[in-house]
Amino acid sequence: MTDLRPRRSVLYMPGANERALEKAKTLPADALILDLEDAVAPDAKAEARKRVCAAVASGEYGERELVIRTNGLDTSWHEDDLRAAAEAGPDAILIPKVNSAAEVHQVERALEAAPDHTAIWAMVETPIAMLHAHEIASASPRLTVLVMGTNDLAKELQAEHVPGRAPLLAGLSLALLGARAAGKVILDGVYNDVQDLAGFEAECLQGRQFGFDGKTLIHPKQLEPCNRVFAPSEEEVERSRRIIDAFEEASREGRGVVTVDGRMIENLHVENARRVLTLAEAVAARG
Repeated sequence: MTDLRPRRSVLYMPGANERALEKAKTLPADALILDLEDAVAPDAKAEARKRVCAAVASGEYGERELVIRTNGLDTSWHEDDLRAAAEAGPDAILIPKVNSAAEVHQVERALEAAPDHTAIWAMVETPIAMLHAHEIASASPRLTVLVMGTNDLAKELQAEHVPGRAPLLAGLSLALLGARAAGKVILDGVYNDVQDLAGFEAECLQGRQFGFDGKTLIHPKQLEPCNRVFAPSEEEVERSRRIIDAFEEASREGRGVVTVDGRMIENLHVENARRVLTLAEAVAARG
C-alpha cells in the first residue's frame, strides 16, 4: 500500500546556500530536497555536501521530511555524495536520472551501511525511464518514491512547455502506472514560472487529478497553493465519513446495496474514503 505520509509540497533547496537552508526550517513544506546537483556550481559541490549533511544532522527541521539529492550516477561527485549522505542518514536520498532497475540496485548496494530509515527516491526524467517506470519502482523495497523530472523529460522529447502539458501526458501516465503498480508514491515535476501562481495552481490541480501524491517546487511562494490543492478538502472529508458510515450501517443490516448522494457505493469507494481520512488526519497533525 502507498505510504500516506503527507508529501503535498516537496521543495528543492540549494545545498550551497546557507541562508536558504536556514529559511527552510520555517517553511510549511512537507518535505525538503537539499540539492547537491543542479542548484550547485561545480566548484561548490564539496562545500555544499558538508553543509547539507550538517543540516540533516542538526535536528532543526521539525516534522519536515529531509531528502538529499546527489549528483548523477555518471558524475565524478556521485560516490562521495552517496557516501556522505548515507552517513548523515536523511529520510531519503534522491538519485537523478534513474533509467533502470540495475541502477537502483547499484545505489542500494552503496547504501548497505546507511540507517534503515534512509529510503531511496528515484528521479525519472527520460523517455527510457518512462518506459521502464514499473521496473524502476519495483526494483527495491528501499525505493519508496518516484519523482518526475519534467524539465529534462521535455528536453529529451524536444517538446515545448505549454499550458496543460499535452506533450508530456503520455510520459506522466506511464510513470504513474508504474508507480501505482508497484505500490509506490509518485511526485509531479516542477513549474518553472514562479510568478505565474494561477498557472501553477492549475498544474497542481491537473497533477492531483492525474493521481500524483504531491508536487516538487522551486520557490516558497508555491507552497500555499500546493498544500491546499493536494490536501483533502472539508467537503471530501465530510463525504468520506458519510460513505464509511453508510457502508458500515448497511453491512450491519445485511443490505447489499448502499447509496450516498444518489450514487452506488462499493468496497473500492470505502477504501478510497478511508485513504482520504487517513491523509487528512496526517495533514492536520502537521499543524
